[in-house]
Amino acid sequence: MAKGTMRYWAAAKAAAGTHEEPYDAGTLAEAIAAARDGRGGEFARVVGRSSFLVDGEPVGTRPHDSVALPEGGVVEVLPPFAGG
Repeated sequence: MAKGTMRYWAAAKAAAGTHEEPYDAGTLAEAIAAARDGRGGEFARVVGRSSFLVDGEPVGTRPHDSVALPEGGVVEVLPPFAGG
């Protein structure tokens, strides 16, 4: 298990009710599951559509259970953005 920080942006921040929180997880899948505990369906919906960066590196399409989290790392939760 590793300890680090999850940071939420835009709609993920609103759904989480916080900008950041600690994680204590071995993989991205475990960190996401722990973050979902005690939060409503809106959080799960937003996170389910989000992209993730781990220490600035995109996770892309890799299965979240295959993404090991580093000690002291930062996971960025990025919901889809509209822009132009």
